[in-house]
This record gives sequence, C-alpha cells and structure tokens, in this order.
Amino acid sequence: MVCRAVIFDMDGLMLDTERLRMQLFERVVAEHGMALPDGVYLQTIGRTMRDSRIIFAEHMGADFPFDELRLKRRDIEYAHIDQHGVPTKPGLESMLDWLETRAFPRAVATSSARATADRLLHVAGVRQRFDIIVGGDDVVHGKPAPDLFLLAAEHLGVAPSDCVVLEDSGAGIRAAHRAGMTPILVPDLQPPADDVRELAYHVCASLHEAETVLAELLPPH
Repeated sequence: MVCRAVIFDMDGLMLDTERLRMQLFERVVAEHGMALPDGVYLQTIGRTMRDSRIIFAEHMGADFPFDELRLKRRDIEYAHIDQHGVPTKPGLESMLDWLETRAFPRAVATSSARATADRLLHVAGVRQRFDIIVGGDDVVHGKPAPDLFLLAAEHLGVAPSDCVVLEDSGAGIRAAHRAGMTPILVPDLQPPADDVRELAYHVCASLHEAETVLAELLPPH
C-alpha cells in the first residue's frame, strides 16, 4: 500500500500523559478509601469515557463514583499541566517536521474528548500542526470500533485504505485494523497482547523508529 495520510492517537503516543493520569486517578481513588485492582486502569487506556465507566463498574461495582473521581483527577491534572506543561514523546517533533516538509495530511483521532485534546495539544505546542482533530465525544462507538478513524479519514478526504495509524494501545490497533487502515504500534504503558502484535504492520520502540517504518510506506518525494 501507499500511505496518503497519517492519523495519530494522542495520549501515550504523542503526549506522555498516561502515567500522570494513572497516578492521579489511583491517588483520588485512595483518598476515597478504595484501591484499584492491579491492571484495571490499563484496560481503560485507549478507551472512551463511556467505556471506561463500564470497565470500572465491572471491577469496582455499580456504585463506583467514576464521574466524581474522574473530574477530581482532571482538575488536578489541569493544574499540573498549567504549571508544568505537557511533555511530548521523543521523536514527535522530528516526525511532524518531516511530514510537514512533504505537505502530508495529518489528523488526530483520540478517545479523549475533543475539547480536552485541543487544550492538551495547544499546551504541548503542536495543535496547529494537525489538519483535523476528532475526539471520543464525536462518535457513538469508541475504539476498538473503527468509527473514530473512519471519521478522521472522512474529514481528511482520504480513503481508509490509504491511511496509516500510529497508536500505543491495543484498542487503537484493533480499531485501525477494523477501519481497513495500516496500524503501526508504539507501545506505552499497556503491554501489547499477541493478537495486537499480529494486527500491527510493525511494532516500534519509539516514534523515531516509527518514522523510519513510515518512510517505507509514503510515496516517493
């Protein structure tokens, strides 16, 4: 295949935000007198708020105050970001520079709400480098359903089969595969399952490596 557009996930792929969010959520849960079972938070990586609410209810009970705790975590996260900024993953700036020199279409498809994505990308200084942003609140079915990626491709005006997706989560890789796109995996906190590795076109250790793989898929400059 020849790639004609690149669609990026956000948290854990471009922005180093997943660790902070996990630590803060575990903290507010502990302050509420509870503790999360091992591995539960990792199941929510790449999933929408709606799906995360269901996952926590399954493990913590139907009365788990997910929305209250999520808002507390969000407020602490925003205060931290306002003071310290948003760290980007190594290799992101280089990859975006390279794609921009080729005038290559770029979109973000994230399970985070679009307003949250806009805020974080602005603070990180990369919002203006993307043509399209779609968030988890723009679709009914989030990852691993293909809807987010299909919506991004529609906005870009590019066929799904001509899109490469960069993702860090299993849900994202499954979604990209179901959308008929070419998924490249750059794992973050969530160790990839065997089936996710099989679905990925390539598993990369960093965005630097992903840029090298992506170069093989782009048309000649």
